[in-house]
Amino acid sequence: MHRLQRAFYSTRSILPNKTIKSILKNEASDAPVSVTGWIRSVRKQKQLSFAVINDGSNLKGIQAILNNEDAKALTTGACVELKGLLIDSPGREQNKELQVSSVKVLGECDGTYPLQKKRHSTEFLRSIGHLRMRGNTGSAVLRVRNAAGEGLHRFFRDQEFILTNTPILTAHDCEGAGEVFKVHGSEKFFKRPVYLTVSGQLQAETTASAMSRVYTFGPTFRAEESMTSRHLAEFWMLEAEMAFIDQLDTLLDVAEASIQESTRYVLENCSEDIAFFNQWIDKSLLERLQKSIDKPFVRMTYTEAIEVLQKHQDKFTYPTTWGSSLQSEHEKYLASEYCQQPVFITDYPAEQKPFYMRANDDGKTVGCFDLLVPGIGELIGGSLREERLGLLEKKMQEAKLNLEEYQWYLDLRRYGSAPHGGYGVGFERFMLWLTGLDNVREVIPMPRWFHHCKY
Repeated sequence: MHRLQRAFYSTRSILPNKTIKSILKNEASDAPVSVTGWIRSVRKQKQLSFAVINDGSNLKGIQAILNNEDAKALTTGACVELKGLLIDSPGREQNKELQVSSVKVLGECDGTYPLQKKRHSTEFLRSIGHLRMRGNTGSAVLRVRNAAGEGLHRFFRDQEFILTNTPILTAHDCEGAGEVFKVHGSEKFFKRPVYLTVSGQLQAETTASAMSRVYTFGPTFRAEESMTSRHLAEFWMLEAEMAFIDQLDTLLDVAEASIQESTRYVLENCSEDIAFFNQWIDKSLLERLQKSIDKPFVRMTYTEAIEVLQKHQDKFTYPTTWGSSLQSEHEKYLASEYCQQPVFITDYPAEQKPFYMRANDDGKTVGCFDLLVPGIGELIGGSLREERLGLLEKKMQEAKLNLEEYQWYLDLRRYGSAPHGGYGVGFERFMLWLTGLDNVREVIPMPRWFHHCKY
């Protein structure tokens, strides 16, 4: 007979080993426990030895106390299982520690292990990307990354959005910039050129035209020959599309709430990690994040932003005339110095923006926005989408697009067109905002950028 499976879901772990985080939170003093993880450090004294073991579930792991004979088997980086009693700790670092009675080395660590108990530069850690997650910064990044993603998912679930999956392989360049990776052999296999996606927006619009509110969260690719701290060749993006909105402010409200609620979720669930980043990376981080969820974001038009920049044009290298693109120096000034908080810039000149953005009544601008945040610049880009078939066809022709290739997209306007809009969040830039780190290569497990794809 087949064994009957449990017919209900439990939040209790079905894995045999408990995480250190769970043990410290749920187990009583003097409880027998088994801890598995990797040795961060070993400190030997006359009578006893002290080891820190970490399994990635929290920042500090747990301190283990053991006799010197057992400690001989422990080296930094080794994978171990320690059994013993959970006891109250006299120290200030944590409330409990492990009094070890049994040591089992699951995996020895060679003496060349590069992560010793000292501070390492981000450049060095990036050179050992396969190991850097075992350090404090790398593991804290992953926990915050997990919480930020979960916070966004929770927000969209609560707002009744449907999670949809858009393709990685695409026949179109959504942004029209031409910075795409072409898939080798696609003409033979697909009978046409195929590329890695730069955005799931157009495909998400098809789903929103049936499901009203949708979002997608996945990897996107840009073949930009850029070495800046804000660009990756492969990065993650959350993109939301919603039907039945015809006011740009409504879109801004959703974008603002999604960032604020996800930030709040991170602060509530990763307080230890945020305190770590606040201490070692950016001492203004906690205050800045708290301020960002307590106050509404500033909103100004592109025209108003240009007027502000022109008053301070001696600060800039690039021009600040109406019609010119906002450069990184302009974005950082507006967010970091002038507003000193996140700011929406809306209604950019139409000639700067892609064909799908809805034309404003003035004939010069489009209903779009960028969200700029201090220290980083652009975090989100979005717009109302052009739902009027004739205007969309005209804009596509002006952009010299092949209308035959986009008939499926035009069909969305041909068959029950709805006013709609959407936006995309660069997740790694959001991670810079949440951690205070200054390079997107530090906030993704395996970064790929120009001339670099190691793993």
